[in-house]
Amino acid sequence: MSTPTYTGDVQVGGPADVRELPGLTISKVAVSEMANNAYLLRCTTTGEALLVDAAAEPDVLRALIGDADLRTVVTTHGHWDHHRALPDVVRETGAATVAHPEDAAALPVPVQRPVEHGDPVTVGDQTLEVVHLRGHTPGSIALVWRGPADAGVHVFTGDSLFPGGVGRTWSAEDFASLIDDVEQRLFGALPDETWVYPGHGKDTTIGAERPHLAQWRARGW
Repeated sequence: MSTPTYTGDVQVGGPADVRELPGLTISKVAVSEMANNAYLLRCTTTGEALLVDAAAEPDVLRALIGDADLRTVVTTHGHWDHHRALPDVVRETGAATVAHPEDAAALPVPVQRPVEHGDPVTVGDQTLEVVHLRGHTPGSIALVWRGPADAGVHVFTGDSLFPGGVGRTWSAEDFASLIDDVEQRLFGALPDETWVYPGHGKDTTIGAERPHLAQWRARGW
């Protein structure tokens, strides 16, 4: 299901980790003092590319993009550490900006394509599905790619799901919203082998995290 050497464990200042899948190549880097993850998704048929979170360090992202035909930048949510390089990337590539309208006002450039829960986002001949996860921010989204049978399912969760728990919230109401959405829209919809690519830190899988859902809900953070 993946390049044998891919681990998803990247360090700021270190090289990208690259995963070759049937139909899609995923390259992951960590940037900035916040150790944000940025992901370049490249369609292996067309060469078109999509960037998930132009977080920081335009030079690093420029090297990550390389000669790929970057058409789209998706911002998972409006927090400042996930879009500091967005103006530079958009200016240099002409890529279209995608985000949920609830977070659009927080971004430093206009959102050219607002997306809602269930909308498709394409990269070449590959399609990702938008999943709205309300709580960390009102407009937080994840992207689900359902590849061919030998590629599996992959989800880019921003700051809504990490190894060990859901993202930070600032009220009991926001936490309830986030844990409900994550449980229903991710764990309730995706198989255990689904690979999870978070906005910071190491990757995980739905199956590795599923046994802890009740603990997270009881913990309430």
